Amino acid sequence: MRIIAGTARGRRIFSVSKNLPVKPISDRIKQSLFDILRPRITGAIMLDLFAGTGNVSLEALSRGAQKTVMVDREPACIKNIHRNLEHLGFADRAKVLRGDVLKPLDWLLPYSDNEGYDIIFMGPPYRDINNKMLAFSQPALANVASARLLAPNGIIVLQTHKTEEFDVPQGLEIYRVEKYGDTLVHFLRAAQPLKEDSHV
Repeated sequence: MRIIAGTARGRRIFSVSKNLPVKPISDRIKQSLFDILRPRITGAIMLDLFAGTGNVSLEALSRGAQKTVMVDREPACIKNIHRNLEHLGFADRAKVLRGDVLKPLDWLLPYSDNEGYDIIFMGPPYRDINNKMLAFSQPALANVASARLLAPNGIIVLQTHKTEEFDVPQGLEIYRVEKYGDTLVHFLRAAQPLKEDSHV
């Protein structure tokens, strides 16, 4: 894995053991994702849940994000993210936290200076180490919504397996979906008020 663009373009990203329940984002999906996010990245405060290797946050920092907050529950992932941050020189613009995304997330708001996050990325693993299908998107998305972690004009990016179903929490809406093989990437934002029909 490598950084695709920005100040650290071409630099290596260290990975973690394949025995860990981590779903690394492919270079193809990452390239497409950041093409879509380009207008939002510079100066953004980003939250990366199920951070894994930190791949998405590291790419965001390379491309000009102001700050990223990365959360994972695996100690090996936390250690590896710190290694990548030091290796790439981004440690002063990132916060790495050990936590369970499937539990309440209110504690994460202060790390955004209580203003909410401009981009929240969630790439939960699809399967556990025994190849059993997981379904983390629903509870994780509900926790993000109930904790009100999104900035007023912020977005949530959720990567799921194409067969995984989830309900959109009240107050949010999906405004874009991209498909990459077996992977779907959903873009969510605060629900927009319905426009009344105009009468001329």
